[in-house]
Amino acid sequence: MAADPARFHESNLWSTPIRDLGLTIAGTRLEPILDEFRAELRQIGLTRIRPRFYLSTEWGVPFETVAIAIPFYLARPDLTALHAERVGHVEGFDRADILRYLRHETGHVVNYAYRLYDEQEWVKQFGSITQPYADEYRPEPFSRRYVRHLPGWYAQKHPDEDWSETFAVWMTPGVDWRKEYGAWPVAAAKLAYCERTIAAIGDREPLVTAADLDEDVGSIEYSLGHYYRDNPELRGDLPPGLDGALLAIFEDLRPEGGLSLDEPLAPADSLIRRLEPELMANVFRWTGHFPERTRVLVRYLAERAGHLRQGYSATRETSATVAVTTLVTGLAMNYVQRGSYLP
Repeated sequence: MAADPARFHESNLWSTPIRDLGLTIAGTRLEPILDEFRAELRQIGLTRIRPRFYLSTEWGVPFETVAIAIPFYLARPDLTALHAERVGHVEGFDRADILRYLRHETGHVVNYAYRLYDEQEWVKQFGSITQPYADEYRPEPFSRRYVRHLPGWYAQKHPDEDWSETFAVWMTPGVDWRKEYGAWPVAAAKLAYCERTIAAIGDREPLVTAADLDEDVGSIEYSLGHYYRDNPELRGDLPPGLDGALLAIFEDLRPEGGLSLDEPLAPADSLIRRLEPELMANVFRWTGHFPERTRVLVRYLAERAGHLRQGYSATRETSATVAVTTLVTGLAMNYVQRGSYLP
């Protein structure tokens, strides 16, 4: 069922408190996936861990609990489609992707349930869990010190995430981690530690069994409109001086020998807007630049291209797509590594 953004804006759904949308896990596509995941846990020997699954605003595990939050928009196809339209990146777009996130979050559950973060070897492998946890982080793309599981080089965000990503890779069915990470000594050592640890705790009772919920869907008072509101602060990061880059791109994409009367230029701003969803997802996957930032950046570029009345030969759309993608990726890498789009 496709989401029609106009339908949500024009209906009461857009302004209805999320708690009143009647969202549950039971009877949705999530239910059989969770059953499959519980079977995975039994297969790797974690028979004493019983995570509590609930709907919230995003994936997560409240500290010192065994409760796994699943984004509420995954419980209904129309909300999933709306999220894709509004955000551009769905964390759990299909069965395989939902299982990928569940494995990661269960890494947190195991860490908290057995307080692994207090063990000397855990600290040696991953670092102190007391390190500051910041939403903004600057990963080193393709670093061989970390496994790769979730997009955005997520293992590099914090020691707790490094462990959870390592656990997720280790438990993923069909992954031969020794072969895949055999030439990566640091990452391989973390995976070997994970295997030893799970073998040691498999049938032990957990130390922590609390299942306190953080922003349970049944208590969220604000609406979808509030949840998806634009963050004006993100526009403050946009740099001046990108007009020259846009002019350079599209002046090179005009027809050779001049524009003929029967070949009008295709508008550059329309192309940039069409590229927005793919750029948001793929730039995040390969650079760690968050989708919401990419959306603001791409819309700014489209706005400037329109203001400058830039266009390109319709026969050179592939070249235009590559050029815009390269520009956005380069700017995103600058931001991730330096904290700003331009020096």
